[in-house]
Amino acid sequence: MHAPLIQPTEDGLYCAAGDFHIDPWRPVERAIITHAHADHARSGSALYWAAKPGLGLLQRRLGKNTAIHGVDYGETLQFGPVTVSLHPAGHILGSAQIRVTDGHEVWVASGDYKRDTDPTCAPFEVIPCDTFITEATFALPAYRWPSAAAVAADIQQWWQANASEGRTTVVFSYALGKAQRLLAELPTPHPGPIFLHGAVAPLTDDYRAAGIQLPVTQTIGEAADNEDFSTSLVIAPPSAAGSTWMRRFRKPATGFASGWMRIRGNRRRRGYDRGFVISDHVDWPGLLQTIEETGAKRVLTTHGRADELVRYLNEMGLNAAPLNTLYGEDEENG
Repeated sequence: MHAPLIQPTEDGLYCAAGDFHIDPWRPVERAIITHAHADHARSGSALYWAAKPGLGLLQRRLGKNTAIHGVDYGETLQFGPVTVSLHPAGHILGSAQIRVTDGHEVWVASGDYKRDTDPTCAPFEVIPCDTFITEATFALPAYRWPSAAAVAADIQQWWQANASEGRTTVVFSYALGKAQRLLAELPTPHPGPIFLHGAVAPLTDDYRAAGIQLPVTQTIGEAADNEDFSTSLVIAPPSAAGSTWMRRFRKPATGFASGWMRIRGNRRRRGYDRGFVISDHVDWPGLLQTIEETGAKRVLTTHGRADELVRYLNEMGLNAAPLNTLYGEDEENG
């Protein structure tokens, strides 16, 4: 029996036949990257390959002098006897699934992905395969996403109500991916100006540079000294909540945009005024749909609820097992 086409090592997921790693967590010679979030794109490797739409984000993450080869979606690469191609994952701008085949079997490492529509990135593409490596961040039946457009409309209505009371609307969300999706989803016209935290603004500029249409924004640093923000929407990372940075806003109304808000206790425990259920990860129905549509007979799970998903899939007659990785179950990246 031959070795698995992809297997975990101390450096990350490794394809020995092609001599490359996928999203390695230590520096390696050749790294194929699924997307620019920090737990998947780590610095120090000699050569990188990634989908072209996300190159700007990766250069910012890894350093402008890092050697990154941009790859078109669907383009084939040859690593010895192994053929590799990258396909849209629908997670954030430039996110990709990695299809690997040696001519005998097909593996797909999906990275992080979602099935919902998102105006800021290419939609998920189902790739038939024998073995599917899937995330399990929200792999419980309770996690089911409402329409992102409906959530954005809810945020807009809340913003309007806050503005009428002279309260700054502050929405906390992950700086890369979620913040830009929220901007793109907001209906128009807006009740007031939109301001971005300094951690969100440069990443948003990278989205614009990649051709993604987003509303006009300003950074907090660009605001006038006498800006009162009373009708403004402010988008900031969760790390800003409760910090001295918040003192500039009078009577702020706070919300958190994340799939974790599907569980009511999470909002109350964190102390936000509102919780908005919107995620850049696949929900439970989408997870099961994807596994079925790939036709994979073997499923390896990463992130989060891996053990629960494995039990469920084995009960359904699939060959499923957890795959130990260092990919994070980051509650800010939900």
